[in-house]
Parts: sequence; C-alpha cells; structure tokens
Amino acid sequence: MESPVLTFTLAYVVFSFCFVFTPNEFRSAGLTVQNLFSPWLGSEDVGFIQYHVRRTSVTILVHSALPLGYYMGMCVAAPEKNLAYIHQVSDTWRLFVLLSLCLHFTSWILVIYWSRCRWYNHPICRSLQVHTLPPHFDRGAVATSINTEFRRIDKFATGAPEARVIITDTWVLKVTTYHVYLALQRDCHVTVTESRQHHLTPDSASPAQILTLQVDSINPAVKSFHISLNSTEYVELREKLHAPIRNAANVVIHQTISDLFLETFRAQVELNQPYSLPSGQELELCIGCMQVPASTKLIRLCQEDGADNDSACQQCFCRPMWCLSCLGRWFASRQDQQRPETWLSSRVPCPTCRARFCILDVCMVH
Repeated sequence: MESPVLTFTLAYVVFSFCFVFTPNEFRSAGLTVQNLFSPWLGSEDVGFIQYHVRRTSVTILVHSALPLGYYMGMCVAAPEKNLAYIHQVSDTWRLFVLLSLCLHFTSWILVIYWSRCRWYNHPICRSLQVHTLPPHFDRGAVATSINTEFRRIDKFATGAPEARVIITDTWVLKVTTYHVYLALQRDCHVTVTESRQHHLTPDSASPAQILTLQVDSINPAVKSFHISLNSTEYVELREKLHAPIRNAANVVIHQTISDLFLETFRAQVELNQPYSLPSGQELELCIGCMQVPASTKLIRLCQEDGADNDSACQQCFCRPMWCLSCLGRWFASRQDQQRPETWLSSRVPCPTCRARFCILDVCMVH
C-alpha cells in the first residue's frame, strides 16, 4: 500500500477502536455517541430506561457504519484509486463495500424491529418484561420504578460509562455499550469470583485491586451477569446492596489504599536482595506487633547521587526488629495520604534509629 493509504488506514483503525472502546481522552473531547446525539437521546436523569433504549440503538447504528466510513474516507485519501466509481474498483473493494452495506442495513432492520410497538422488542424492554411481578404489573411500572430510583442521590454508581454499575434501593443495574442488565435486589445473590491486582490504573498512578462479582437471580428468566469495581468501593457497595454476598474464591479484599499498598510493598521487598542472619544471632519477636518474629533488615542498597543530602537514604545499623507487615504499615503511615502515587518512591525514617530509607533498602531476613 502507498503511504497515504497506509497512514489513513492506521489512523482510522485507531480512531474506530477508541470510538468503540472510549478512552478518557475521547470522552473529554466529546467524541462519544452519548455526546454527539445528546439532543435526540434526552436526559438520563429524566428517563433512565428510555434514554438507554435510544442510546443502545443509536450506538449499534453508528458502530455498524464505521466500515462504510472507512471506504468513504479512502475515496478522499486515495483519489487515484477512483473508489467513488464503484464499477471501476477491484473485486476486493466491491466485496468490502457490499459487506459494509449489508452490516449497516442489517443494523437498521434490527433497530426498526426493536422500535415496533413502542420498543417492545428491544432487549432492554424484554428485560423489563421478565420483572413484571407484584408490585410491578407491567413493564411500564418496572421502568417507572427504575427511573424514579435512579434520580435519587443516595444510589451507588461506579465505573466508566460503557461498564457502569448502579445499585438503587431495589435494583442492581449494569450499563454496557449495547445493553443494560437488570436484577431485583430481593431476588439476587452476589458472589465474589475474582480479584485482580493492578499496580497502575488509568485514573491514577496508585495500585488498585479490581473485584469481579457475579450477580445471580432466583428468577430463571434473568441471566447472570458480572460487575467489576475497585476494592476501596466495596464497603459502600455492601451498605447499599441488601442481597447476600458470598466470597466463593476466598478473595482477600483490600478495602483501603493502605491495604493495597501493603500488598505492593510486600511484592517489591521480596524482589530485593535478602539478608543472611549471622550465625549465632537469633530473631526476636517484632517490636511492633509482638506476635511474629522480626523478618526485615534495613540495608542501604539504592544507588543515587548526592548521598550526603539530608533527604537521601542512610545506612541503618539496627538489628532485625520489625516484621514485614508492621514495617509496611509504618512506611504507609508516614506518607502524604492525598498523594498515594508517590508512596513507592518516597523515603521515611527508620522507626527505631530514624535513618532514612526507601523501599529498595528493605531486605527479608533469611
């Protein structure tokens, strides 16, 4: 391919990927379906169900038009190929145009089918229909209940727009790009199935633990679905969620940033050079908790300029006196709690002799 064709192709692929899986930069620039079609979509706060019925329909139409948009862009990017004249192009391009048109027209047929009988056939409306049990006797009553509870300020909401979790007094909702999953709180039970540790997140440079929870309903017509959230939001979720939560995978949930830091602190220290205890020396109990033997020794290992600087690391001559957990808690307690992204790179004084050290100077005793 010629350079203009390759450049446009790569640019369009990146644009399409970011438009479908919207990053924060695209969202800030307003390049989302919700923002571009906001006059027709209306307000989510006024009518949550009606808004997402329209949003998912428009999203399918717009996303299905992306291949056709690539062909139209190529007509401009490579005029020498005469792509505007369909009878002059190669069989490969004709097949591409045919498939693109079929995809887009199929999307239109699907949306038109959904919209019949006041959107009765739309997947979201069908999800409402399976909840038409007392006190909700029709899908209109179910939609009204969800709309009303969504407008309340005490709801729990977290996550990006394309993977949002919303807990109201009665409902558990998961908003995705093409669908909205619904479950009545009184009918469902929640299971913690997985935990993932991330040292960096898109929103901050601090570590995060992402929990995956499976929502099951006793109503056989309601399909199970998964929700994800940061472990620091778990307490708030439990306060709003009346359904029982089971921890099937025995996941250790770190509910504070300090808990998350201790995991990262422990992982980093285990990578550091170990300290061999001299023969004849015995380990005493940790003076912090007095429960387990001391297991760490501070040895200046980091290499840096300006060793005479007051802020630089210093040699500690204390014998092993602290366990890893207590030393990690001491390290975290000396940090700026408003800037967790700086914790790993900072220095703190030894709790015993006040010699400054960083995380690279903490050695496990062997």
